[in-house]
Amino acid sequence: MSILAWTAAVSLAAWLWLLLCQGFFWRTDVRLPARTDPDDWPSVCVVVPARDEAAVLPESLPSLLAQDYPGRAEIFLVDDGSSDGTGELARELARAHGGLPLTVDSPGEPPAGWTGKLWAVRHGIGLARARGPEYLLLTDADIAHAPDSLRELVAAARTGGFDVVSLMARLRVESLWERLVVPAFVYFFAQLYPFRRIGRKGARTAAAAGGCVLLRADTAGRARIPDAIRHAVIDDVALARAIKGSGGHIWLGLAERVDSVRPYPRLGDLWRMVSRSAYAQLRHNPLLLLGTVVGLALVYLVPPVALFVGLGAGSAGAAVLGGLAWLVMTGTYVPMLRYYGQPLWLAPLLPFTAFLYLLMTVDSAVQHYRGRGAAWKGRTYARPEAVVGEES
Repeated sequence: MSILAWTAAVSLAAWLWLLLCQGFFWRTDVRLPARTDPDDWPSVCVVVPARDEAAVLPESLPSLLAQDYPGRAEIFLVDDGSSDGTGELARELARAHGGLPLTVDSPGEPPAGWTGKLWAVRHGIGLARARGPEYLLLTDADIAHAPDSLRELVAAARTGGFDVVSLMARLRVESLWERLVVPAFVYFFAQLYPFRRIGRKGARTAAAAGGCVLLRADTAGRARIPDAIRHAVIDDVALARAIKGSGGHIWLGLAERVDSVRPYPRLGDLWRMVSRSAYAQLRHNPLLLLGTVVGLALVYLVPPVALFVGLGAGSAGAAVLGGLAWLVMTGTYVPMLRYYGQPLWLAPLLPFTAFLYLLMTVDSAVQHYRGRGAAWKGRTYARPEAVVGEES
């Protein structure tokens, strides 16, 4: 066998392992677990950190105000130094739509060592604690909730005894680039953090989706959330690790009632979204970066290369092994495309999308070593995180 054929064989073996041994990450049936309405509905405070979100608030905030929740619920929107009138728009929307009580406040600029979002979350939790809630719902300003979203989250948490119930919001997929990149984003996330393992007691895998996190208030206090993760750029994973590290029981799944309304119409928009935190995910470690690049190339790029080069060079072994690996890869991506309602012809294009993610990851490292750090809405966080969420 040629070197190319051996490499394709390794790639195929990797895909068979991913298919069978990585928590069945490719399945999309992890939704809110079985739940029943509690006899008494606990109080909930909703904390919404918002920085320059005037473009999306008219679609998202009314959905929170309109929550059909039987217990006491209140919203705290924390205006994180917006320059587009986010805070005043939120007040206008509350006056126009009514619904749940809304408080809008601002914490000022974050001190050294804090990311802006987590400083805003800290301020919002501080406001909420005066109400003595049993649960906190941390949700981003671009997230729209169905009217029964809060009710279903609380029922799931109570029924399953979970300290955290988090939903991966369904992201927007309208432009060509969103169709190519967004379903793959969730697919890759699930590959790194298989949802089935996250909800299993005793399993080390921990992750959450920052757009929608229902959290027991006393658990947040024990885990020192958000102070313990104040440096984290990837704050959702950091939060989940802190909660699980303190003995909490967490659950993460795909959403049916929660959607992101933020558009990413151009490749550049998606590129910035991914590259902002990709190198932080790798702990700013050059060896992990090298391993990631090699791994992405071996798993995603070798199969089509082996197929086409093998066919061109008359190497049947390389072509067959590469084709089989590509077939398994394509098959594992189909459920995610169905979940997003996308055409299945996008599935064989996953190697191209993976190549884009490889370039985004390398670019994230380049920006880091140029001293630009992770940038978000006019702020740059040049200080490396330790391990994502490791700060104590």
